[in-house]
Amino acid sequence: MTLSCFDLGERMLPVAEARARLAGLVEAPLPAERVALGELHGRVLAEDAVSPIDVPQNTNAAMDGIALAWPADDEWPGEWRVVGEVLAGRRREEPLGESECVRITTGAPLPPGADTVIMLEQLEARGETVVVNHPERVRPGQNVRQAGEDIPRGQTALHAGTRLGAAELGLLASLGLVDASVHRRPRVAIFSTGDEVTAPGKPLPPAGIFDANRYTLAGLLAEQGAELLDLGILPDDREAMVAALTDAAGRADMVITSGGVSVGHADFTRAALEAVGRLAFWRIAIRPGRPLACGLLGERGVPFLGLPGNPVAVMVTFLQFVAPLLSKLQGRPLHEPERLFAIADEALKSRLGRTDFLRGRYHADAEGRLHVCSTGAQGSGILSSMVAANCLIELTDDRKGAAPGEMVSIQPLHRLP
Repeated sequence: MTLSCFDLGERMLPVAEARARLAGLVEAPLPAERVALGELHGRVLAEDAVSPIDVPQNTNAAMDGIALAWPADDEWPGEWRVVGEVLAGRRREEPLGESECVRITTGAPLPPGADTVIMLEQLEARGETVVVNHPERVRPGQNVRQAGEDIPRGQTALHAGTRLGAAELGLLASLGLVDASVHRRPRVAIFSTGDEVTAPGKPLPPAGIFDANRYTLAGLLAEQGAELLDLGILPDDREAMVAALTDAAGRADMVITSGGVSVGHADFTRAALEAVGRLAFWRIAIRPGRPLACGLLGERGVPFLGLPGNPVAVMVTFLQFVAPLLSKLQGRPLHEPERLFAIADEALKSRLGRTDFLRGRYHADAEGRLHVCSTGAQGSGILSSMVAANCLIELTDDRKGAAPGEMVSIQPLHRLP
């Protein structure tokens, strides 16, 4: 595999290089399956969706009013004779004669020969005729939607690799499609490690901590369109970890752990994981989240990521390294996190040679410029700092902090309102 993560030794990797090397753990997207339209939300297209019809199907009125044929000699009659009515969902097959029109509603197909619609507010009815007020404001072809002007028959409406949201589902439905070929959802196994980790709802030992990471990961995985295999909490026991990893490697498309990858646990983690697969330890020049392990498990070579134990570090490393892998498994192009630029409203601390991700809040001023400040204390165990944040402030390894007024890169966090 290119840019292999298995030949790095103990070199400290920059974030961009770590992201590129990690991408090599996934060689191909997951297989495709056909899924009914009503179950497609959040799924990723495995093949182009091609329109079988013109959208709209007919040239139709964009407003309520009258439909007419623009005079060939541009001589505008004083009155137009009303010869019928066309409602949405109905058709008129008879062509219009000279100076004739039909009343028409929005969305109704234009009758043969008609090419212009005059809106109702511009009309004055006089029995069986109508007069157009201010005809100098009328233009040929106005207020008409041409057949196929949105999507013509045979055109690709959505490309393979598109994740299907509300707008995309509506578009597929407008084409009359009842299903689509999408990549299978990644099945991701997760477990927390450590004798001190306690499940919520159980008594908290004097030296224990409640397990926040599994629930954080479950939420992040759902946002990325993955299916969850929750393996619970594993004690600091090599045999228990080997058994859990063996089971996960046989059922999952990816395995994620939290905790147990710091320097103090390195030998233990390596021994357990290398019994099941092949492990490469990374040291990444990042804060929070420097200790991170990657590798492949079992005969199928299932990607493995061992994330740090601190809850903020779990979220940061997931967003930087795991989310792109899940996108690749679902057939989407590997892409960098979304970035915007904002003005720092306060001094922000960082260190040369390391990328710092600070939790921040950004807002737009009266002129539309983005400003950002931190959420306060930035310890990697302060999960409330992520709750308060709507972005990550990215201070790359080539800068030593930021002074007030300087531009910084931010990664918006797409949170529930």
